[in-house]
Amino acid sequence: MPALPETGDRIAKLLARAGVASRREVERMIADGRVAVDGKVLDTPAIKLESLKGVTVDGNPVAAPEAPRLFAFHKPSGLITAERDPAGRPTIYTALRNALPKNTPRLMPVGRLDFTTEGLLLLTNDGELKRAMELPASGVPRTYRARAFGDVSQAQLDDLMEGVEIDGVRYGSIEADLERGSGRNRWIEMTLTEGKNREVRRVLEHLGLKVNRLLRTAYGPFELADLPRGQAVEIRQSDVERFRKSLKRGR
Repeated sequence: MPALPETGDRIAKLLARAGVASRREVERMIADGRVAVDGKVLDTPAIKLESLKGVTVDGNPVAAPEAPRLFAFHKPSGLITAERDPAGRPTIYTALRNALPKNTPRLMPVGRLDFTTEGLLLLTNDGELKRAMELPASGVPRTYRARAFGDVSQAQLDDLMEGVEIDGVRYGSIEADLERGSGRNRWIEMTLTEGKNREVRRVLEHLGLKVNRLLRTAYGPFELADLPRGQAVEIRQSDVERFRKSLKRGR
């Protein structure tokens, strides 16, 4: 007799969906003995559940997940994309306390922006949406404008469409356009889908350029537009749902 199919979702996925933390962070919480089901502390993340009924984290019941929400934040330079910084530098949450409406749920950044990088940072209450948007396999484009000092030609930038290897790290296809202007301090628009650590800076430095300003202008269909620096706005629910469905079709 064939084994009965397993039902439900893994607990890490359910807790990420509820905005408790990312899947990887939830697995660490389980290893630390912080997650229980009906009072029994879990020692493995390999458990499937139909719902979060009876699940507690640090002794607190986990509420049913809200509908996925997405916020656009214009991150200024000089903020860490993290909840806290050991060096005591200000984080995005320092600014978000004033930028978000009261009673906003816990939000997680979709990807990261470096300390000195500005521009569009998306935040969500849904760990699964966050994960799907960050995965290179999802192919979600990110667009940046970089101001860089040095000499470069459009032909050199066109070669980036084939990808490039730098210090043993392979970077995938990048669409790059040199904006009109003169002089050796030029703006370059770059669109990529992988989002590896410091990818834009490393690729441009590989071409002999020095990046002195970096701004993310779009992530998927969502654009920075004229959102003021340091401000946040919620993206319409209908746009979030349309985007989620497009992600599922593409995977």
